[in-house]
Amino acid sequence: MVDSIKLLQKLEILADAAKYDASCASSAAEKRDSTNSGGIGSTSGGMGICHSYTPDGRCVSLLKILLTNFCQYECAYCVNRTSSNVPRARFTVAEVVKLTLEFYKRNYIEGLFLSSGIIQSANYTMEQVVEVARTLRLQHSFAGYIHLKTIPEAAPELLAEAGLYADRLSINVELPSEVSLKQLAPEKNARSIERSMANLDQGIRAYKASKLDAKKKRNNKLLKPAFSPSGQSTQMIVGADQSTDATILQKANGLYRSFKLKRVYYSAFSPIPDASSDLPLQAPPLVREHRLYQADWLLRFYGFTVDELAFSTNANGDAVNMLALDKDPKLAWALANRELFPINLNTADYEQVLRVPGIGVINARRIIRQRRIRAIRYNDLIQLKLPIQKIKYFVSTLDHHPHTQALDGAMLDQQFSVGATPQLTLF
Repeated sequence: MVDSIKLLQKLEILADAAKYDASCASSAAEKRDSTNSGGIGSTSGGMGICHSYTPDGRCVSLLKILLTNFCQYECAYCVNRTSSNVPRARFTVAEVVKLTLEFYKRNYIEGLFLSSGIIQSANYTMEQVVEVARTLRLQHSFAGYIHLKTIPEAAPELLAEAGLYADRLSINVELPSEVSLKQLAPEKNARSIERSMANLDQGIRAYKASKLDAKKKRNNKLLKPAFSPSGQSTQMIVGADQSTDATILQKANGLYRSFKLKRVYYSAFSPIPDASSDLPLQAPPLVREHRLYQADWLLRFYGFTVDELAFSTNANGDAVNMLALDKDPKLAWALANRELFPINLNTADYEQVLRVPGIGVINARRIIRQRRIRAIRYNDLIQLKLPIQKIKYFVSTLDHHPHTQALDGAMLDQQFSVGATPQLTLF
């Protein structure tokens, strides 16, 4: 009974300490379950603690904890830094394994997200994290989703072993500039982080190539063992330094291109007790984090480049390289490029249709398919349940031709600014 109380106390501390990590999603996880693996757990279904989603939209709940919040690093922005006065706790490997299995059996979770503070050394900590995953997979045949937060300073062979047991691996770049990282997290090294990312990317590519080769030969014999089949992700803190949105997005775009990351997560800086004077006193507006996610989506799925995104200006009209907070990035781009509109939905190519504010990937494809049968009319847009009040200024159809002057003045800027129209939708 006493041991159970102590374990619950640890869980309370270490689950709370893990809430600052945003890199928690299970999209692209391979489908496994106990019926075809002979073990326990699955990567689908369930409701529980930390909700993530598979590619087909099913909910996956994860136990999201730290192995320990003791840490020998002095990252100024981290509540678990070595000089912090927060309550400390540490799980043993056996305790994490027990919690994962017991929570699964009670239908609380379907997987595990595990991170850790750095204790003794990067290698020692990484060995403990890997041991949790190894024990779950090999001793208990756990087939559920496992996401491990890896330590870039750890030996490459430890990171490679982590990939054998985890569905996804992630390494946090923390901050978008090397200068900021040196100032706020002196024990961390930007080159070491990217070198480890490159090693993970190499393992992931080799596994995917092996799968493709097996598919071509129409057999299931893989030349390489499974290695982080859901890829890798990272996280950047927003607002802890003076980096602009343009700098953050350039960094993210470079990481996507170089390492084929599944996601870059943006986490708004949260002020912490006894903070360093190098940190801001207030958190950035949460809508800034939201705008970065929207811009990130435009870069990944809508064919935009960072240079194309419309950044706000100051009172003198000078660009400040920050996304507008009062309107989403796609709308801001459209308003800054009024000469490209209205787009004729009956003749424009897919890429042009995709750039209309209020039209996403699915509806852009529907419009392209539908016009092969008959010309697009204004009522068709209503039938598609598109945000008509938003897109009507930017498109023309067989029976709808907005006046060009409607796009010229300050009227649209005022109409679409936050306060006049809610800006909570993605596009």
